[in-house]
Amino acid sequence: RFEPGEPQARALCHRLPLARAIGIAQETLDGVAAVVQGAGATKSEVITVSQVRELVGPREKALHDSGVQGKELVEQIKKIRTDALNNLIDRQLVLQEFDKNKFVIPEFAIDEQIQTRIREDFSGDRKAFTRTLEAQGLSMDKFREMEKKSIIVQSMRSKSVKNDVVIPPKRIEEYFAKNSEEFSTPEQIKLRMIVLKKDENDSGVSKNMLKEIREKIVAGAEFGKLAQMYSQDSTKENEGDWGWIDRHTLNESLTRIAFKLKTGEVSDIVEMAGNFYLLYVEARKKTVTKPLREVRAEIEKKLAQEERQKLQQHWIDSLRKKAYIKTF
Repeated sequence: RFEPGEPQARALCHRLPLARAIGIAQETLDGVAAVVQGAGATKSEVITVSQVRELVGPREKALHDSGVQGKELVEQIKKIRTDALNNLIDRQLVLQEFDKNKFVIPEFAIDEQIQTRIREDFSGDRKAFTRTLEAQGLSMDKFREMEKKSIIVQSMRSKSVKNDVVIPPKRIEEYFAKNSEEFSTPEQIKLRMIVLKKDENDSGVSKNMLKEIREKIVAGAEFGKLAQMYSQDSTKENEGDWGWIDRHTLNESLTRIAFKLKTGEVSDIVEMAGNFYLLYVEARKKTVTKPLREVRAEIEKKLAQEERQKLQQHWIDSLRKKAYIKTF
C-alpha cells in the first residue's frame, strides 16, 4: 500500500500513461492491492484493497466468530487475503485476455444469466431481486456488468481446456483401490439403550435398579418394553430405539462398547458422566463396498474434472508468466 505522493506512487505513475496514472493516484485513497497488465493488454488495471476486503469479509467474520485468536488468527487472515488477491489477479488476467482477442459475449447470454439468477435465487420474483440490488447499492447496469464478467471468466476458463479429456482405465482402478472407503457403506448396528440418571445423593438406587432391569433382560424380558418403562432419555417413547448407527453417532466410549456386542447381546452397566447405561444390539450390517463396475463412471467424471482444473490452472499460470503484476 502507498499514499498519493509517496515515492512508490510517483515511480508507478511515471511508468504509466497519464490517464491511468491519475486513476491510480485516485484509487490509492482506497489503497492499491495490485496492478495487473496481461501480455498484449492495452492498459493496466488496478485491484484495490476494498475489492479484496469485500471478497474476504464473510470469511474473516466467520474466522473471528470461530474463536481463533492470536498468531493463528493473523496467519489465517493473511492467507485468506493473499488467496483472494491472487484470485482477483487471475480474474483480471482472464478478462484482459478476452479483450485482447476481441471476443464478444452476446447480450442475450447476459439476459439469460440474469433470468436464471432471478429464477433460482428469488423464485422468479423480479421485485424481490430489484429490492436486493437496491439494498446492496447496485444498479441494474452495474449488476449486468458483473454478470457479464462472470460469464467471460467461466467461458474463457472452459475454452482453455479441451472437452475430450480422457482418463486411462488404469488411473480409475488405482483411484478406486486407494479410496474404496468413498464407495463403502460403513459397519452399522441397530441399537437400543436404557439410560438412568445417577441419584443426587449417589445412594446406589439407580444402579441397583438398572442391575435388576438387566437381570430381567438376560432372563428373557423384552429390552424395548423395559426401556419404555424405565429409561430417562429422549428415546424412552420409542422403546430406547436409536435405529441404525455407525461409529460416529455416539461418543467414543459408548461406541467402543456398543460395537463389541454381538447381535442379541446386552452390555454390562456402563457408568459415564452422571448416567448409567445399558446397551443392546438388535442387528448388525457389515461394511459394504460397491464394486468398481458400479462406480467407474463416477470416478471417471471426478478425475476428468480434476484434470480440467489442472489444465485451467496451467493456462492461468501461463498468463501470469507473460504479464506485468505488481502487488503492494
